[in-house]
Amino acid sequence: MGSVEIQQELNRLEEMILSSFHIPLTRRTLVDEEKLLDQLDFIRVSLPSVFQEAAAIIEQKQEILLSAEEYGQQIVEAAQAKRAQILAESDIIRQAQTEALLLRQEVQLECDAMMEDTLAEIERKRRACQQELEEIRQIAIAQAQEIENGADTYADSVLENIEQNLTDMLRVIRNGREQLYPDTPPHNNSSPGKKK
Repeated sequence: MGSVEIQQELNRLEEMILSSFHIPLTRRTLVDEEKLLDQLDFIRVSLPSVFQEAAAIIEQKQEILLSAEEYGQQIVEAAQAKRAQILAESDIIRQAQTEALLLRQEVQLECDAMMEDTLAEIERKRRACQQELEEIRQIAIAQAQEIENGADTYADSVLENIEQNLTDMLRVIRNGREQLYPDTPPHNNSSPGKKK
């Protein structure tokens, strides 16, 4: 899965949240926790494909390095062949050895530079993937916290309304009893009209 597919899965995650039940009179939304976690797991499982892309880049770099090594070997072999042709001339031999050594060093430097570039690219992609995972995790945690806070607020509001209604009903009942039995003390637990 490439970055486009990962983006699509993130869009599905966002759509799941936006299409969930909205708590009235709040900016909170109730999300199906199981579906949310399933989607996050799917994204987490899909991320290794990004690492496969990085591995493909490494393989391509390795091919370049092999080609450079072969090229270097060819240069060394050519230098050795040239040296073999002029064994009788010591100055030319020394010059050929020096040139071969310089060429070998140059090729080695180029190979080292390519390897450093490859490793730097791999590290950059690894850090980008880790950062993206951490951002997704933080967003999910923040949204879950928001949902939990919203649910608590909504439940408290409902309970407050029920409490108010029960208080009103209790007041009406007390007023009715006081009107039926005006001579009875307000907090008498015995039934009005009964004699002890």
